[in-house]
Amino acid sequence: MNKKISKQRSIIGWREWLVLPDLNICKIKAKVDTGARTSALHTFWVDAYQKNHQQWVRFAVHPFQYNTDVVVECDAPVKDQRMVTDSGGHKQRRYVIETSVNLGERAFVAELTLTDRDTMRFRMLLGRTAINSRFLVDSKASYMQGRL
Repeated sequence: MNKKISKQRSIIGWREWLVLPDLNICKIKAKVDTGARTSALHTFWVDAYQKNHQQWVRFAVHPFQYNTDVVVECDAPVKDQRMVTDSGGHKQRRYVIETSVNLGERAFVAELTLTDRDTMRFRMLLGRTAINSRFLVDSKASYMQGRL
């Protein structure tokens, strides 16, 4: 299968490696989830604070599955707080940040909700809003944009 079908849309698999350069996360494995509207990032603690009259969050991420030894501390301005319904039907108010994402040769900005995904297999979900006009998903394939 051709890796790209056009200059506009790259083909990605159901799981891909991403880089979140604004958050100093050099690699994180994400599940590509067309059923999720918004992307989600695993955080195991979040602390809100004020900076220059704007709300910010400081949070910590374990970017690798099954590894709690590696910790990345991040800071980002809060874009919003939203009620999000997870796949189990549970509602939760989450902080929303906006950050740059690198996937293969593509770089774009995406909204991420911050939530504890400790019991989940993937530390990040890439939702359909981020996927939208950028990518086509081959649900049988993995790592179509390469491994980090």
